[in-house]
Amino acid sequence: MQPKTDFHDNDGEHDEPLVVGAHSFRSRLLVGTGKYASNEQTRRALEISGTDCVTVAVRRVELDPSKGPSLLDAIDRERYAILPNTAGCYDAETAIRTARLAREILDTDLVKLEVLGDPKTLLPDPVGTLEATRELVRDGFTVLVYCSDDPRLGVRIAEAGAAAVMPAGSPIGSGQGVLNPNAIRILLELVSVPVIVDAGVGTASDVALAMELGVAGVLLNTGIAGARDPLRMAAAMRDACRAGRNAWLAGRIPRRLYANASSPTEGVLGADTLVPSAKPSAAKEAVES
Repeated sequence: MQPKTDFHDNDGEHDEPLVVGAHSFRSRLLVGTGKYASNEQTRRALEISGTDCVTVAVRRVELDPSKGPSLLDAIDRERYAILPNTAGCYDAETAIRTARLAREILDTDLVKLEVLGDPKTLLPDPVGTLEATRELVRDGFTVLVYCSDDPRLGVRIAEAGAAAVMPAGSPIGSGQGVLNPNAIRILLELVSVPVIVDAGVGTASDVALAMELGVAGVLLNTGIAGARDPLRMAAAMRDACRAGRNAWLAGRIPRRLYANASSPTEGVLGADTLVPSAKPSAAKEAVES
């Protein structure tokens, strides 16, 4: 069932927040911080995207401020929630250790869990992912879990206590969009925690289509950072996320094989009413006679 909304503000948009565990976000677009040309470009892209939640690869940034400038300098902690991720981890043990390090340094219970299968495909390892999910939940983390789009795996992850299930739309950085929308639809029916499409979106239409499936949000990085104009793309992704969400809330019309006239046919004036008759009216005939 779609949530009820009251559309009354100037933009025609009013929506409930995205709630993940004890955390609440106005924007349903979660944005990564890798691959930008500079920290300043990162800062501007995040600002333009409208995001409230920024993900950072723990193993790829300098977490110790005493060692000089860091990517974290571009992130306003008052404005954004930092979502540390365990990118680059290929087993549960390493991912768990990385998450604990991030919690200690960044002072957050949030973690985006990634346990990858291999460096070529960057596809998630299902066994290691499920193992690490259970351990981190026991350890008090709010765990958002990157996984494949297998609905049954998503159910197991939710049952393990994940705060959000994050199926890949397509392989990380591939820009292929959501390759299996039906799997996402099935997953949405099977779990009650937020489902957030993570990875693979390449342009604004990919984000809009993902949101139109009814997912709670979209997480992306390369789609913005790898664009020819990252700042313009950040704006496009922001608008697409809002448009897709509004379209889902509004409810699309059914697809039909044949045309369905926009104007009703009942009560339509007949052709003889619209076209003047060539024969003089009875009143005119009476006058002339």
